[in-house]
Amino acid sequence: YNQTTTHQLSETSMPKDNDKNLLHLTIAALSSVIISVTLLLLHPKTKKKFKTVKKRTLTELVRPNILSLAPYRCARDDFDKGMLLDANENTLGPAISDSLLNLDASLLELNRYPDPYQLKLKGHLAKFRNVKEEQIFVGVGSDEAIDLLIRIFCVPDRDSILITPPTYGMYKICAKTNGVAIQTSILNPDFSLNLNSVKETIDSTTKVIFLCSPGNPTAVCIPLQTIISLHDSFDGIIVVDEAYIDFAPIPSACTLLNSLDRLVVTQTLSKAFGLAGIRLGFACSSSFIISLMNKVKAPYNVNKLSSEVACRGFSDLSKYKKNVGRILSQRDKLMETFRKERYVKRVLKSQANFFLLEVENAHTIYLHMANEGVVVRFRGNEFHCKNCLRITVGSEEENEKLLAKVRETVGLIETGKIPLRE
Repeated sequence: YNQTTTHQLSETSMPKDNDKNLLHLTIAALSSVIISVTLLLLHPKTKKKFKTVKKRTLTELVRPNILSLAPYRCARDDFDKGMLLDANENTLGPAISDSLLNLDASLLELNRYPDPYQLKLKGHLAKFRNVKEEQIFVGVGSDEAIDLLIRIFCVPDRDSILITPPTYGMYKICAKTNGVAIQTSILNPDFSLNLNSVKETIDSTTKVIFLCSPGNPTAVCIPLQTIISLHDSFDGIIVVDEAYIDFAPIPSACTLLNSLDRLVVTQTLSKAFGLAGIRLGFACSSSFIISLMNKVKAPYNVNKLSSEVACRGFSDLSKYKKNVGRILSQRDKLMETFRKERYVKRVLKSQANFFLLEVENAHTIYLHMANEGVVVRFRGNEFHCKNCLRITVGSEEENEKLLAKVRETVGLIETGKIPLRE
């Protein structure tokens, strides 16, 4: 057709005033174009190129590991009313005098962004933990630090973290969210760290080991010498989560930072300081690791209100020390009372503001008491925790009510007035 069109063009281009020849030329040219386009569209490669693409569903846009992720289940997901002895909070309240809690918002310039590095607060934390300011990261609870450390050191679909169940659930959640594999080394039955098992579990993919000390839900500390030994035999990052260290009889692992360059210690103001509501935590490590965390964090991750309340908490530590002493005293008293109760199988050792109580029909007791307004935490599905309730130490009055409710519930079970629950 191209040859025919060219021939017609040469024959009809001379008489410019011949409308008939011009019409024939136009028709021939259009015919050539139509036939060429038709042949092009019918070609298999062209048909494949113009094939209609199926519109993706919203679910198909989500990363598969997020779709399959089981979210962290916190205490408030189950019960949020009544006498709450289930979340290891400080039931005595904030370790700040009422006068210091009265904030004048006009002085905080809330129309301005907060200090992105929280230098004023870091000054208090550095003095409190005897570290340098450049060794401190401040974040939204200790959970932000946990997530950042996995993102910094672990390559998705290649690296692993190692955890030691039973332990805090957010290590696993953060790893799965970031596409990082999880290795496990189960604690010994007495909740001590099985150092040989940890070392045998470590392989070339292991980047970060998370240790909880005192543990949650175990309430047992990891000796500092064990941490040193593990650091000497492992070339990755060791994170020691010390949310409950203020209740422990051993020093903080922060005392090891100057000699262990791959150690990170995370802490929070949610427990001993009684400031769970401001969601503020921090991490201490080498200045190099802290600089990496500051690179990755959001620009203004800690708000002014939380930061100011935290600073006031450090301005006078007398209430903090008094509350810790009261909680420890009440813990020992409550545990001793439970040891004498006939229905109690075991009261496990505690170095925190909570303890594990092993009783028959633990799940039934937990559900009945919660529905009656006394809430503890069922931990019977964890390793070495069969029939265990995790009990947060309350005030003197709360502990007395707890004891009365447990006794009452056991009596109702024994007389068949409450159906057993699995």
